[in-house]
Amino acid sequence: MTRLPRTIRLDPSDTVVFTRAAEPGEWAVPGTFLFWGRPEGSLSRKEAIAFRSGFLGVGSFGHSTLVVVQDASSAERAAMVQALAEQLVTHLGAPDIATALPAAEEEVALAESLCRGHEVNTLIALYRRFEGAEIREQFRTLKPRDETAFGGAHLQGHDRAFHFVEEEEAGDTVDLFALRGRD
Repeated sequence: MTRLPRTIRLDPSDTVVFTRAAEPGEWAVPGTFLFWGRPEGSLSRKEAIAFRSGFLGVGSFGHSTLVVVQDASSAERAAMVQALAEQLVTHLGAPDIATALPAAEEEVALAESLCRGHEVNTLIALYRRFEGAEIREQFRTLKPRDETAFGGAHLQGHDRAFHFVEEEEAGDTVDLFALRGRD
């Protein structure tokens, strides 16, 4: 048994910011290879967002802002390598599966190393940047808490960034423009 990253969607933003959003629950890799050799200025707005913060879903070849650490069997890992090799042939022009398999294995090994030492359900976020001709990556983790501020069981222990409350009574109103000194 090993640990690998799976895509997770806490809100619908991935479907808006990426050209193709990964489906929730698919195995993922960092996918930095998609950007090798591409000048920073050549990326469209959505490609730049995928470059900056997107993990690559192996099944859909779409992007996800976050991944979650999950247990995977050796058969699931092998299927992930095979599926990524097939995607490299389909989407990136690798001549055949045999040629693509070593590259897919290397990328899955990198994804596996990101999860090593982390508990199941730990969220991982990615930040990429260009430094000259080099691409630098930073990964950070968010660990679930037993109790959250809003009891968001559907978020699997992670708090929401915002909490909206609908009020039924029209009480005091706030004029935001007046607060900024504008009429």
